[in-house]
Order: sequence, then structure tokens, then C-alpha cells
Amino acid sequence: MIRLIVIFLIIAIVAAIFGFGGIASGATEIAKIIFYIFIVLLVISLISRLFRR
Repeated sequence: MIRLIVIFLIIAIVAAIFGFGGIASGATEIAKIIFYIFIVLLVISLISRLFRR
């Protein structure tokens, strides 16, 4: 699951770079939302891994 979160985080960062560069103005807001969602999922996943061990 962490692998998927990292992949989607990289996709969100790339989308943010394109959005902030002026290539797509609508992609900026979408990238911000996706970025924060996957940061939260990454933290939840890391915490759940700590409690499993």
C-alpha cells in the first residue's frame, strides 16, 4: 500500500509542477488536493505499520 501512495504522491507532485508552471491552471488546485490526500494516506499507512509490529 505504501508503494501505491508513493506513486500517487509522485504523480501529484508532477501535476503540481505543471500546474504551477502555467501549463494548466486547473491542474494546480487538483494537484494540491491530491497531494494533501496522499500525504494523509501515507501518514495513516506508516502509523498502522508501526502498530502492527
